[in-house]
Amino acid sequence: MLTVKLKPKHRPFCFSVKGHVKMLRLDIINSVVTAVFMIVISVLALIPETTTYTVLGGAFGLVASVFCIADGALIYRKLLFNPSGPYQKSAVHDKL
Repeated sequence: MLTVKLKPKHRPFCFSVKGHVKMLRLDIINSVVTAVFMIVISVLALIPETTTYTVLGGAFGLVASVFCIADGALIYRKLLFNPSGPYQKSAVHDKL
């Protein structure tokens, strides 16, 4: 007789826990790259002879880069303390 092997249930990448962790890691990388880009642009805006609006633009750019760094740090903290997502596994003896 032939035995029939059932295929494991396919879960799309974006609905799996590993998919969310990988997307959060990409978000951390994106935050760091954005912060570096904003710092470079803001410092370059402040170097030449400046007007009031150029100084304001450079200052807002530096503030935006600080927010990008804070965003990356908060996402890293979330991954560090809760790597498997919002659902926590419980032990068998806790269910009884």
